[in-house]
Amino acid sequence: MAPAPCAFDPAAGNRAEQPFPDGARARYVQPECTANSGRPAGQLSELELYRR
Repeated sequence: MAPAPCAFDPAAGNRAEQPFPDGARARYVQPECTANSGRPAGQLSELELYRR
C-alpha cells in the first residue's frame, strides 16, 4: 500500500481510516508512521483490522 496522509479532525471524533485496496489480502500488518503535520512525533492509540 502506498503512503497516504490522514487528517485527525476533532469534529469527526479524531478518527482516520486508511482503506485497503479491493481484493487486498494480508496475514501480517505492520503500520509505519513516517511523518506528522502537527507535532514532531507519531502516535497510534488503536488499530483495528477486519476481515470482510
